[in-house]
Amino acid sequence: MASLVASVLSFCTLVFIVIVLVLSAGYFSSFMSHSSFEMVRFRRAASLFDLQSRGAHFTASSDGVTVNCSRNSTPVKRKSLSKGINKREKLKQGLARSRASIRRAALTQGFSSIIRNEEILHQGDIYRNPGAFYQSYAEMEKKFKVYVYEEGEPPMAHDGPCKEMYSIEGRFINELEHGTTKFRTSDPDRAHVYFLPFSVTLMVEYLYKPLSYDTAPLQRYVADYVKMVSTRHPFWNRTSGADHFMLACHDWGPLASEANPQLYNRSIRALCNANSSEGFNPQKDVSIPELHLCGGYIPTKLRNPPPLTETRPHLAFFAGGVHGPIRPILLKNWKGRDNDMKVFEYLPKKLDYYSLMLQSKFCLCPSGYEVASPRVVESIYAECIPVILSENFVLPLSDVLRWESFSVQVNISDIPRLKEVLRSISEEKYMKLKENLRAVRGHFMLNIPAKRFDAFHMILHSIWLRRLNIGFS
Repeated sequence: MASLVASVLSFCTLVFIVIVLVLSAGYFSSFMSHSSFEMVRFRRAASLFDLQSRGAHFTASSDGVTVNCSRNSTPVKRKSLSKGINKREKLKQGLARSRASIRRAALTQGFSSIIRNEEILHQGDIYRNPGAFYQSYAEMEKKFKVYVYEEGEPPMAHDGPCKEMYSIEGRFINELEHGTTKFRTSDPDRAHVYFLPFSVTLMVEYLYKPLSYDTAPLQRYVADYVKMVSTRHPFWNRTSGADHFMLACHDWGPLASEANPQLYNRSIRALCNANSSEGFNPQKDVSIPELHLCGGYIPTKLRNPPPLTETRPHLAFFAGGVHGPIRPILLKNWKGRDNDMKVFEYLPKKLDYYSLMLQSKFCLCPSGYEVASPRVVESIYAECIPVILSENFVLPLSDVLRWESFSVQVNISDIPRLKEVLRSISEEKYMKLKENLRAVRGHFMLNIPAKRFDAFHMILHSIWLRRLNIGFS
C-alpha cells in the first residue's frame, strides 16, 4: 500500500514538473517573440539613424516613412507635392533671386562693369539707374514667361490694329502670339503673368455705336471675358487678377478696365492714356508709348534724322486740333504770333508736318482731351526735343527712363512765357538733350521681328518690373 501511494505521488510530481515546463516554455516563447519584435524595431531605428547621419531626410506619408537618401543634395527617391505647386515655388524662388541680383546691381558704382558689348546702352544719363535696369533686363531675358489665354475670337481678341493710330495694340499682340519671342509659354504653371489678349480699339470699332458715347458694350465684353477665364482656369482667382495684365492704347482703355473691379484695382494695366488723375497707378500700371505708324511703318522722313550738328532754323513747332484744356491756352498765346514759334491750329497745305519737326529744335506736345499723344514719340523719332505740356501724365517707360535728360517739361502756367523758357536753355544743355534723345530713340522703335531693347521689349520689361514687386501670401 505504501509503495502504491509513493508511485502516485511520483507520478503527480512528474506531471506537475511537465506542466511547469510547458507553461515556462510558452512564456519564454512569448517573451522571445516580443523581444524579437523589439529587436527588429531597434535595428530599423538604428538603420534610420544611420541614414540620417549620412544626410537622409524623412517625410511623413500615409503609408509610412519615405526616406530621401541624398548625397551632394541629389535626391534618390522622393515623394513631392503636386507639379503645379512645385513649379510655382520654383518660380517664387527665382523671382527672389532676381530681386537680389537687381539690388546688388543697383548699388554698383561702375555702369561699365555691369554692361558688356551692349550697343544701345552707351548713355547712362537716360536711365534712372543703369545698372539696375540692365540687370533687370538680363533677368527678364533669362526667366520671364507669359501665358496668353486662348479664349476669345478675333477680331476683338487675338487681334488689333497694326498701323495708323493705336497700332501698339495689334503689334504687341501679334509679336507675343506669332512672333519669335521666347517669353510666351504654353504651360500656365510656369507663367509669371497672364495676358488678356483683347483689343479695346477693335471693340470700339465693332461694338460701339457712333456718337452715342456709350461704353457699356465694351465693358460688358471685358467683364464677360474675365468671367470666362476665371471660370475655366484657376489662375485669376488664385491672385484676384494681380498677376494678369491687359494692354490698350485707345483713349477708352481705362474705361474698359472698369468693367471688373479686380482688373481695375489689382491687375497690371498697360495703357497709353496714363492719367494719374483718372485712376492710373504707377505702382502697378504701365505707361506705354503711343505710336502713329503710317501704313504700319515709321514715316519715311523720320527714319533718318539729320546729323546732330545740323542747324535747325525754328525754335519750336506745333500743329494740331483744338481740344482739351491746354491746347486753347497754347494757341491763344502763340498761334501766328512769332516767327520763331511755329504754332498752328491747322497746318497750311503748302507745309509738311514732319519736315517742320525736323527743322525745329523743340516740338511742343500739349495734351488734348486725353494726356497721351503720338506727337511725343514722333518728336523722339525726329530728334526734336519734346516739350511736355501736360498735367497728370505718367510718361511712357518712366520707371526706367529719365525724361528730364532728353525732354523739357513746362508748367501750364508758364505757357505765356514759353519762348523765354526755351531760350533760357543753353546751347550746351540743348546738345546734351539732343545726344540723349538719339540714345533713347531705339527704345521707342517697333521692329519686325522685335529686337532687344526696342518698344516691345521695353513694354514687356515694365510688366516684368511690376511682377517682381507683387507679393502673394
